[in-house]
Amino acid sequence: MAKRLLLAEDEPNIVESLSFLLGRAGFDVTVKTDGRQALDAALNDTPDLLILDVMLPEMSGYEVLRHLRADRRAEKLPVLMLTAKGQRADRKTALECGADIFMTKPFANSEIIAAVNKLAGVTAD
Repeated sequence: MAKRLLLAEDEPNIVESLSFLLGRAGFDVTVKTDGRQALDAALNDTPDLLILDVMLPEMSGYEVLRHLRADRRAEKLPVLMLTAKGQRADRKTALECGADIFMTKPFANSEIIAAVNKLAGVTAD
């Protein structure tokens, strides 16, 4: 059974490339394009892991993550925070909010697959 991944990203090109890449890697990908939708999806149908952009409409990725970590339904949900904001302060904020892994855009396909597999507990065959 495929691991369920929620992708919270509003940039169409990144949504398309990650959906293809992660789908090809065997994940069942659901996409939400704003923070509020992502939060609702993560709480009401908790996926196996979440890739969360920082800069989202309606609610930032930081806000989404704070809400998730404060809710028993998703407090342990593995989260990869993916952002174009790569400053030290951004990384610090993401980790303080509860991100498991912080990656910056642009990213290498192999790095994101490795990070997602690690969070999902998928081992290489």
